[in-house]
Amino acid sequence: MILGAVLAGGGSTRFGSDKALALLDGRTLLARATDTLAVFTDTVVVVGRTIASAACLPDWPEPGLGPLGGIAAALRHAGLNGFDQVLTCGVDSAQLPDNLLALLGPAPAYLADQPVIGLWPADALPAIAAILAGQGRHSMRAFADAIGARAVHPPSLSANINTPADLAALEHRNGL
Repeated sequence: MILGAVLAGGGSTRFGSDKALALLDGRTLLARATDTLAVFTDTVVVVGRTIASAACLPDWPEPGLGPLGGIAAALRHAGLNGFDQVLTCGVDSAQLPDNLLALLGPAPAYLADQPVIGLWPADALPAIAAILAGQGRHSMRAFADAIGARAVHPPSLSANINTPADLAALEHRNGL
């Protein structure tokens, strides 16, 4: 079974307001990400928020650890609830390829242009916990390297929204 996890605990500093609640074609980015992951997974959780349309998890082992804290929380939840894999994306991953699971399978793998979009084995929790507890690099790529994840280069780039200008450009590109 695959658990979907939307990473939504960031500070949205470049965006200037709560990015998860920004609208794209009349729907919040959080709702879009949750609905998109639901297509690929058995269950979806939202990590790093307390209110969402899906079950919410706090970052683990504590808040403020960036995407690794969110993925660690999802891996922990997956292991405790019988999921074999976790498919992650950021709240700002507005458009994912239709063949995402085929691109990322078998786990572990991630999109090279956006490493928070990845398919991770649930048993990778000890590796991410060690990185978070250690003094080395606390980065997505350090985690990916530690578990031997493949970087996948999709034929087209996924939309990543970091600023209001990025959101406007995506709306323009989609004719919204």
